[in-house]
Amino acid sequence: MALQKTIEFNGIQVQDAYIKISEFSGTKTRITFKVATSVSSGEPAFKKEAYTCVYDIDGENPIKQAYEFLKVQLEFAGATDV
Repeated sequence: MALQKTIEFNGIQVQDAYIKISEFSGTKTRITFKVATSVSSGEPAFKKEAYTCVYDIDGENPIKQAYEFLKVQLEFAGATDV
C-alpha cells in the first residue's frame, strides 16, 4: 500500500510522487510512523517525515489506520491509493 500525489518540494513540482510508510512502531493507543516520499516506487526517498496518531486497537490494521490518518492531513489531501 502507498499513496500517490503531485507535490511541491523545494520549489519543484513532483508529478505523482510515491508516498509510503517506511517505518512503524506503536503502543495500544498510539502509532508512530515515518513517511518516505520518492519520485516513484523503488526510488530513494527525497523527503522523510515522522507522524503520530491515535490507534484504535479494535479497528483496521495499524498500517491501514496510518494511511487513513495521512489522507485527512492537509499535506496529503487528494492523494490516491496505489
